[in-house]
Amino acid sequence: MNRLWGYISVIMAMVLFGLSNTFNKILLGNLEPIDLAALSYCIAAVFLFAVRYSPLKNRLLTLINTGHDVENFMTRKDYVILFVTAILGTVIAPLLYLNGLNRTTAVNASLLLIVEILFVILIGIFFLKEHVNKKDSFGFIFIIVGTVFLITNGQPENFSISLDLGSTLIIGAAFFWSIDTTLSKFLSYKGDIILITAIKSAIGGLLLLLISLSINLTISLRLENLPYLLFVSVFSIGAALILIYLSIRIIGATRTGSLFSLSALFGAVFAFLILKEPFTIMQLLFGLLMLSGVLIFYLNSEDS
Repeated sequence: MNRLWGYISVIMAMVLFGLSNTFNKILLGNLEPIDLAALSYCIAAVFLFAVRYSPLKNRLLTLINTGHDVENFMTRKDYVILFVTAILGTVIAPLLYLNGLNRTTAVNASLLLIVEILFVILIGIFFLKEHVNKKDSFGFIFIIVGTVFLITNGQPENFSISLDLGSTLIIGAAFFWSIDTTLSKFLSYKGDIILITAIKSAIGGLLLLLISLSINLTISLRLENLPYLLFVSVFSIGAALILIYLSIRIIGATRTGSLFSLSALFGAVFAFLILKEPFTIMQLLFGLLMLSGVLIFYLNSEDS
């Protein structure tokens, strides 16, 4: 039953994050990427701290921690990991992602984020010394081929790192989020993941806000876009981060990373339905190829 909740948690997180691609694209219509990131994580932090210090705290933590051996303390190493994941996952990755999203379609950005699982696997192999089944080579090939074709719009012979800056920035964001996901497994067994998530969001939000103020950017948000910002902050960041920590705790970082990459499918569909962005046959085919690579990783992890 616990494993089932791990899968349910990551599925809920991937749907929420998939929606954020579309809503962020709308918000970028009148917000600079750094301002959007700063506002999103600051609001998420306020929401999470409010939940953490509300009467619901004990009930929620009991629900989250029941059936798990958790640690109710934080070591110096844990705080270092928390700070590093905050810098990588709530400052660098969002900046790259939103700047990339500002230069490409939400459909393309969603599909390219699938490459995160490739980075998760590589980090596991080279740094965590995890064993990878030989069958996983097909997963690598599918994801790499799909990514290259999406970056080059189906013309891999013209591949260049500067060909599509938006796509390159999205892939960079996926890389830093993959490190964040991998390191987060060391924090997933802490008893108060609501507080951990709140601190992580606050670090990212405040640093982004300081950067924005230092370069004299003026935050201008249209009132009709406020619901989109609140949804992204509260659900796509706040709630989704807690769900990801819970999923990592139950089914592991690699499985969580591989399944969460499927949020790309939801992101592409939402962008097509809400923003009326083109969803071409080529994008569909290479998106499915990349998803097939994720599925190979997932099935092999289940067999191991």
